[in-house]
Amino acid sequence: MTPLETVPNPLTPCHVSIIIKALNEENRIVAAVESALAAVQATGGEVVLADSCSSDRTVERVSGYPIRIVQLAHAHERCCGVGPQLGYQHSAGEFVYILDGDMEMLPGFLPEALAFIQAHPSVAGVGGRVVEMNTSSLEYLARVERGMGHMQAGELDRLDGGGLYRRTAVEQAGYFSDRNLHSFEEFDLAVRLRAKGWKLWRIPIDAVHHHGHDAPPYQLLVRRWRSRYICGLGEVLRAARGQPHMALVLTGVRELRLYGAVLVWWFVLLVILIAPLPWAVRLGAFLLLAAAPFGLMAWRKRSVSKAVFAVLSWCFNAAGLVRGLLASQRSAREPVASIEIRNTPLR
Repeated sequence: MTPLETVPNPLTPCHVSIIIKALNEENRIVAAVESALAAVQATGGEVVLADSCSSDRTVERVSGYPIRIVQLAHAHERCCGVGPQLGYQHSAGEFVYILDGDMEMLPGFLPEALAFIQAHPSVAGVGGRVVEMNTSSLEYLARVERGMGHMQAGELDRLDGGGLYRRTAVEQAGYFSDRNLHSFEEFDLAVRLRAKGWKLWRIPIDAVHHHGHDAPPYQLLVRRWRSRYICGLGEVLRAARGQPHMALVLTGVRELRLYGAVLVWWFVLLVILIAPLPWAVRLGAFLLLAAAPFGLMAWRKRSVSKAVFAVLSWCFNAAGLVRGLLASQRSAREPVASIEIRNTPLR
C-alpha cells in the first residue's frame, strides 16, 4: 500500500467520530473498540482506529470489527500528537471524541456530552470523569497530591484524558492535534480553542476507565526521555511562539515556573563551581545548594524516597523542556502521511 501524502477524499458526514489512538495496545484494544462501538450505536457515528505502527497484534485483533483502521505511514513520526491528528483527518463526525487505546468508554456519557455541547453553542469540548484503574502508581499518587484541579467538573482550561469536540471549533483552531508534540497535545488544543473564544467543560459523569502505566517510576522517567514524551512542554512553547495563544501557554502550566527554577538552580551551581573562591568554600556552597531541594522536599513529603524521585523528576523535565524548545518542527497543518487499512465504519 502507498502512504497517503494528502488528506483523503471527502468522507460521508456522520454525527460522532470516536478516534482511538493506539500504539502496541493488543491487551486493551478489543475492550476499547467494543466500548466505542457500543457508544456510537446509541448516537450514530463511526469508530476510527489511528495506529502508530504497532509492532504487536493491535491491528490484527480488531480487524474484524466494523471500524475504519488507519496507520501512520512512517514509524519514526510516532508521538502523542500525531495519533489524534491522523485519526481526525480520516474522520467525518460533526463531533469528535478522542480515546486512548488503554481506555474504555462508559455507557451513558456520550449522549449526555452531546446534549450538553449542543445546548451550549460557546462550548468547543466536553469531558467527563476519568476513572483511574491503576491507583497504586507513583505517578497517579503524585497527581492526587497536586489535587488534579483540571479534572474537576465545571469550566476548565483543558480536557486531559479525552473529550468530545465540536468539529467547527477545531477547524477554527487550525487542526486537531499538533503532529510535533510528544505530550501536552490536549493542552495545546485547549489553548488554541480558548484563544478563539471557545470554552471547555467537564460534566460530572464517568466517561472512561483508564488503565495507565504500571512501570516502576524511574524506569518510566527513562522511557519518557527516550520517547521524548518529556519534551512536550518545550515543543508547545516553541509552537506557540508568535501565536495568539502564547500568553495562555505561559500562564496555563504551573510546572513551567518550576522547571524554569530548576534551570536557574543548575546555573547557580555552575557559577559556584567556577567562582574565584577558595576550593573549600566553593565545594561547601555547591554541596549545600545541591542538597537544599532534596531536604526541602523530604520535609514537605515526610519521605526521603518521594523527595529524591520528585527532584530527579524535575531535573528530567527541565532537561526535556530545553530539548523540546530546541527541536525542529514540521508544519502542524501538513497532512500526516498514512495508510488506510480498513474502511468499514459503523454508521
